[in-house]
Amino acid sequence: MDHGTDTDEHFIREAEKIAVALGRMFPGLCEVVLHDLRDPQHAIRAIENNLSGRRVGDSATELGLARIADPQYPGVIQNYPNRFPDGRPAKSTSIGIKNAAGEYIAALCLNLDVSVLSPVTLALSNLVATDTEHRDQPLETLRNRNARELRRTVEALSAQRGGTPRSLSREGKKALVRQLHQDGYFDSRDAAQAIADLLGVSRATVYNYTK
Repeated sequence: MDHGTDTDEHFIREAEKIAVALGRMFPGLCEVVLHDLRDPQHAIRAIENNLSGRRVGDSATELGLARIADPQYPGVIQNYPNRFPDGRPAKSTSIGIKNAAGEYIAALCLNLDVSVLSPVTLALSNLVATDTEHRDQPLETLRNRNARELRRTVEALSAQRGGTPRSLSREGKKALVRQLHQDGYFDSRDAAQAIADLLGVSRATVYNYTK
């Protein structure tokens, strides 16, 4: 084995580690195949997470043969549609590996089983879909209306009006309370009293401001 061949073999062994690791990262989903393009009749050097039924020692694919024939062939063919032998749809990516002389010596191919993911995608889209009837105005917000957040919000709204909660004018306090009411801060049982304490008014006044 000459030095060049020895180096090529080193590249392919390194790629083999990547193929095995990638396949084990996505069990049941993504087949990873390493083709040794130096021997097209027995190209498959490693196959991890086997979904296509091929075996080590099987021949190269058409894409692999095209790479062997043309050093100018694209180094990466990304996300192209494909099919497993049983008809299942796949999404594939093929990565060519060149040696120091610029010749393709290997190809790392990833074949993602789309048939497994399509129902999951549909289920997730149904899961996150919302009823169009209430889309314009949220019925609730999924955040905790606790006292600390309420205080921060009152102080921020007061600052926007150029003062502190207690220094605001009657109209300023009224506008602030209406804003809090509109934003759902009165959902909490104790919110009205907490707002009243922050503004320095009575609870009854707070309720009057909401009208």
